[in-house]
Amino acid sequence: MSEIFSDAEYKSWFAGLKQRILTARQKAALALNSSLLEVYWELGKTIVSKEKEAGWGSAFIETLSRDLGRAFPDMRGFSRRNLYAIRQWHLFYADNSQFVPQPVAQIPWGHNRLIISKVKDSEEALWYAQATIENGWSRDVLELKIEKNEFQRVGRSLTNFSRTLPAVNSELAGETLKDPYNFDFLGLEDEAQEKAIELALTTKITDFLLELGKGFSFVGRQVKLLVSDTEYFIDMLFYHLDLRCFVVIELKAGKFKPEYAGKLNFYLSAVDEQFRRAGDNPSIGIILCKKKDSIEVEYSLRDINKPIGVSDYILSQAVPLDMASKLPTVEELEEELSGKLDLLPDPE
Repeated sequence: MSEIFSDAEYKSWFAGLKQRILTARQKAALALNSSLLEVYWELGKTIVSKEKEAGWGSAFIETLSRDLGRAFPDMRGFSRRNLYAIRQWHLFYADNSQFVPQPVAQIPWGHNRLIISKVKDSEEALWYAQATIENGWSRDVLELKIEKNEFQRVGRSLTNFSRTLPAVNSELAGETLKDPYNFDFLGLEDEAQEKAIELALTTKITDFLLELGKGFSFVGRQVKLLVSDTEYFIDMLFYHLDLRCFVVIELKAGKFKPEYAGKLNFYLSAVDEQFRRAGDNPSIGIILCKKKDSIEVEYSLRDINKPIGVSDYILSQAVPLDMASKLPTVEELEEELSGKLDLLPDPE
């Protein structure tokens, strides 16, 4: 019997097998993580109950930690410190839920501990848990997002989306934009000009994509548009995978001016004509400027027929030293942008 087989056929088969194994392993990790957090929830509930009803104090947790460690020597997570964290975690969400909130149960314990240590509001905490699932944030990236107040920035851009986009797209597009955008990773001074910012963003495109958020795919910088016999150049062009549309970003080093909206409206018409394909939604424009007046923006966008959002951006001279150690590595950024998340529990 011949042992010869097609190398290409084998590679194709093996790639499919590998993907099925990875998918199965991820499902197993999700199930294990969810089960562990359900145990932690009941454990936290029991600790709180015994403290209230039986008056058991700190000595109780010390004893419980020792006995659980002896009963389950192969399990981590029963240290005195972690039991106090489990108690705090249960109390944090218990007022609003009898069971582990669904997004909370789907992220690792280490992520959960980080969230409750830095976020005081349960609604905001649940938002970060859900965002972690959707974006595949590592713990370091999650910490960075919390420190940059991601919750407060998302969906804050001034736009005309409700008037220029179908309702189903308007809400998603609005939630996609932030205000302000934080470009501190560029290390540029506040006086930096548009071209310098644009070049720096292109050079650090991975960081820029991370700041933009999930779904953005970089198309190009200084993308040429030919209208009649005149050449025009878009600062930066992206495609958004969830919105299924092109996104034109124009950078302005100063304050927002009304004429910026008219020019971007023109660019969007040209992009829709020259780049948009069947199945694509109308292109969206984003003006990123140093500062803006909300009334001026409102008037400027009122009669514009293309979907445009206006947001500020922040520059800083350098990343503070105490933040440098918290920045995600290149590998972590690549993992996030590919939508992967290691969901194995991290009890300690």
